[in-house]
Amino acid sequence: MSGTALVVGASGIVGSATAAFLVERGWRVKGLARRPLMQAGVEPIVADLQDARATATALLGVNPSTVFITTWLRQDSEAENIRVNAAMVRNLLDGLRQAGTVPRHVALVTGLKHYLGPFEAYGKGSLPQTPFREEQGRLDVENFYYAQEDEVFAAAARDGFTWSVHRPHTVIGKAVGNAMNMGTTLAVYATLCRETRRPFRFPGSAAQWNGLTDMTDAAILARHLLWAAETPAAANEAFNIVNGDVFRWSWMWGQIADWFGLDPAPFDGSVQPLEQQMANDAPLWRVIAEREGLLEPKLDRLASPWHSDADLGRPIEVVTDMSKSRRLGFLEYQPSDDAFIALFERLRADRLIP
Repeated sequence: MSGTALVVGASGIVGSATAAFLVERGWRVKGLARRPLMQAGVEPIVADLQDARATATALLGVNPSTVFITTWLRQDSEAENIRVNAAMVRNLLDGLRQAGTVPRHVALVTGLKHYLGPFEAYGKGSLPQTPFREEQGRLDVENFYYAQEDEVFAAAARDGFTWSVHRPHTVIGKAVGNAMNMGTTLAVYATLCRETRRPFRFPGSAAQWNGLTDMTDAAILARHLLWAAETPAAANEAFNIVNGDVFRWSWMWGQIADWFGLDPAPFDGSVQPLEQQMANDAPLWRVIAEREGLLEPKLDRLASPWHSDADLGRPIEVVTDMSKSRRLGFLEYQPSDDAFIALFERLRADRLIP
């Protein structure tokens, strides 16, 4: 099956990977973003989803059969996250309706904060037992993911389209200017450690160093999004989506260090946040970028230490159950170490790291 896809947030890690995969599969792809990328086979649509009227105007004539929502905007509080991000989804779906378009299917990407709670209460309080399963439902706390879901559910009930919700763990993929980008953050951190001969220290908690975890490659998430859109049994369901392997950071840290030609520093059990370790590195990154001919000299456009610290500093083991998707036929698998290495090779080829 193919058709016209509207990828919302097409300049981000998930959106750009999804757009590329859909083009490869023969879809006509339209990519909506405030500042769209030039991406082969993708028709750019410029829109700020916070502006309802401008969004409706931008969507005139788009006529997508399937919509993939892969965007959000970080705010200073969860109350603001809820207000802004719910409005963005509402403005999008209302704008399509005003443009005379009812898509066949709408897919929404959220994440494991569905189970772990929002940033203000991340990994605290009474949490569901791991591995996380979709039937565990919502926590008794306000969460912008829930608000986004509710906007999709309300529009689906009104307009008659099917929906799917996709909950990845930390996503491995390429994007510049992305708010949550562990892979590129670790690549930049490793480069800085190599440049300065600083120890390549794991920044997180003992629970993450020693416990099992999993991750989600952007390419496997893209395949999962299309699978759900094309699979009747997946309609109106929420799904976890991870690579399919599990690992411990005590092992993965060495794999990353080896790729960059570093010796991993011994872990002493203390948390060493990247936000602190990299706080004064912006001038040095600019020097490295100018010397090596890199395309992005601004450290904060590549690295998101705050997000990597949140994930790597969690006090609990986090693993995800994929049985629901497997039972319905989604059998894709991606080793997480291969995903990291592929990302690092792409960053180097694209002149984002030396």
